[in-house]
Amino acid sequence: MDLSWLSAILVGAGCLAMGYFVGTSNPGTNFLSTRSIKDTTALVSTRTNKKKDNPKDPFEIENLVDNFEDFKMILVVRNDLKMGKGKIAAQCSHATLGLYKKLLRRAPKALNRWEMCAQPKVVVKIESEEDMLMLQEKAKSVKLPTHITIDAGRTQIAPNSRTVMAILGPVETVDKVTGGLKLL
Repeated sequence: MDLSWLSAILVGAGCLAMGYFVGTSNPGTNFLSTRSIKDTTALVSTRTNKKKDNPKDPFEIENLVDNFEDFKMILVVRNDLKMGKGKIAAQCSHATLGLYKKLLRRAPKALNRWEMCAQPKVVVKIESEEDMLMLQEKAKSVKLPTHITIDAGRTQIAPNSRTVMAILGPVETVDKVTGGLKLL
């Protein structure tokens, strides 16, 4: 074996060992500093404010973070559309990401609490668009944030169909809104 190969292997092993020891000695430490995260958030909000001159107020769910421990997300899928499994998975992903983006700007503490609870998600079914819209109003009445995904209509279903609604909040409050729905 050539000496240059041996030195490359030793340097790589040393870097790996150093990374392991740094990671185990500070398991909860992020490699990004708080300052760089704030700078990134400021950059995102600057880009967002260019599109909208009037930023929206924070969601009221931010005030519930200190009062409740467990948060979860419910994904409400329209059963009447008869979507395939892959289509449902894609639409649930869109709904999750859509609500995540809303909360990132307007309720970061609530989003952080949900992430600390291991990001629980439960998928349930609903029978019609009207029922979904009534459920959204019920969620809004108790100040829970929602996001409804609207499909472009390129594959299985008609354009502009409301397919999945995401709701996030304290477990007890979310269960009051969606507790009567059956699992998908």
